[in-house]
Amino acid sequence: MISLGGVSSIRKTHDMLPIHSKPKPWNPSIAPNPPTFKKILRLKISYTWNENKEANESKAGRIKRLVLTNEGRTKLNTFPDREFYAYPRFVTHVDDGFIATLTDLYRERLKPGSEILDLMSSWISHLPNEVVYKRVVGHGLNAQELARNSRMDYFFVKDLNQDQKLEIEDSSFDAVLCTVSVQYLQQPEKAFAEVFRVLRPGGVFIVSFSNRLFYEKAINAWRDGTAYSRVQLVLQYFQCIEGFTQPEVIRKLPSAGNSQDDKPPFSWFMKWLGLFSGSDPFYAVIAYKNFKPVYD
Repeated sequence: MISLGGVSSIRKTHDMLPIHSKPKPWNPSIAPNPPTFKKILRLKISYTWNENKEANESKAGRIKRLVLTNEGRTKLNTFPDREFYAYPRFVTHVDDGFIATLTDLYRERLKPGSEILDLMSSWISHLPNEVVYKRVVGHGLNAQELARNSRMDYFFVKDLNQDQKLEIEDSSFDAVLCTVSVQYLQQPEKAFAEVFRVLRPGGVFIVSFSNRLFYEKAINAWRDGTAYSRVQLVLQYFQCIEGFTQPEVIRKLPSAGNSQDDKPPFSWFMKWLGLFSGSDPFYAVIAYKNFKPVYD
C-alpha cells in the first residue's frame, strides 16, 4: 500500500506519474548580447502573443457556471460513499447488450497505445480484449474490486464526492472513461474540470450510462429525471467547462421487441428485485479537450 497525497493506492506494474524538473529561471545578467531595437520589437510582439495565449489557456478548464442547485446534489442515503461501497460487488450493473455496445465504442474511439484513466470503475473496464493500451489507471471506491480488474496497471481509491482533486499531473492521459457512475457525482462541475486538466489536448472523455442506478445513492437531479433530462444533464456538465468541444450524444435504445407490452406482468417489480431485466438502453456523451483529433 502506497500513500499518495493522502490517497490510498495500489501500484501494480508501472509508476503512475513522471516527475519533471523545473526549468531554470532566465537570468538577465548573463544574457549574451543586449537586444537591438528590432529584437526588442520582435520580443514585444512575442510577449504580447504569449500573454494572449496564456490568458486563453488560463480560461480553459475553468467552471463557467454551476449546473446543479444545492437540492439537486442531495442523496437519500447521506452516509459516506466509502461505507456504501465497503463490500465488493463482483457483478455487472448493465446487461450484455449495453456492454457490447460500450466495448465497440471504445474500440472505435480509443487508439491502441493510449493512456487511459477509468474513473469510478470496478472489477471490469469493458475495454476490448484485443487492443493493447500503453497504460490503464483505475479509480474507484473498493480496492478489492479494482485489484481484480485485469486491464488496470495501477489503481487508486478516492471519494470524489469528498474531494474532487486528482493527484495526477496535467495532461497525463489520452482518454478518461466514466461508466454507469456519473449519476452519483455531487460535484460534477469540479469533477469534469479535473478531467479536463488531466487530459492531453485532443483527449477524449466518454461518459456512458443507462437507466439503472443505486436509487438511494443517485443525486436528486438524476433520480427524479427522465432519460431525456439525464442526457441533457451530462451535456450541461461538459458545457459548463471552458474548453471541451461540443458534446456528442450516442443512443441505442431497446428494439420494439423489448417493449413493455412484451414483458411479463409485474416485470417492473421483478426488475426492482433483480429477478428480471429487460434490454438496457445505452447512452454515451462524448467530448474532447480543445479539439477532436482527425486520424487517417
